[in-house]
Amino acid sequence: MELVRKKLAFLQPQLLEEIINCSAVKSYLKGTEILREKQYVHVLPIVLSGLVKVYSRFEEKELLLYYIEPAQSCIMSFYAALKHTPSKVFATIEEDAQLLLIPVQHLTNLLRIYPTFNELIYNQYNLRYAELLDTIGHLLLDKMDKRIYEHLKKKADMTKNATIKLSHGQIASELGTAREVVTRMLKKLEIEGKIQQEKKGIKIME
Repeated sequence: MELVRKKLAFLQPQLLEEIINCSAVKSYLKGTEILREKQYVHVLPIVLSGLVKVYSRFEEKELLLYYIEPAQSCIMSFYAALKHTPSKVFATIEEDAQLLLIPVQHLTNLLRIYPTFNELIYNQYNLRYAELLDTIGHLLLDKMDKRIYEHLKKKADMTKNATIKLSHGQIASELGTAREVVTRMLKKLEIEGKIQQEKKGIKIME
């Protein structure tokens, strides 16, 4: 549990030990689906390492909502768990990850007894709200080539790897556009020297 103590060191010691005592740590491989739409939530995940993608589906289209990085949790899962309602989102392991899993039956007491646990949840609400506003801004103001470049750059920053292993179809799905549009925009970005398309992925050049 040393990784838990390291990543969640910002929590008060007593709360941290309480969480450790009632929770489990589990490792997941990239591509593992850990939550489906309409599934009831039994554990609240906190990412210790790796990356988790949270998204919705509308008919055949997928819409990326947000990524969960280390020391962060899924606010949509928290809401569904607390209200005992089915999940409205999907969650998939984007990079091999270790998750701290807090059984939902402990959430009410943790929230009641430890104010700092409330702060952790409120911070997640604030973070996702800020991301939502940022996404709306990109949709309203930015052209698709800039949206794609910023999306790739953000992914590179999160994974600490300048080469992004995403297919044109995956990028299109995450940004809610057509694969043909992504292919055309990536070619434009490559001509501008901002990216380089290689066999192992898309490399950010700037």
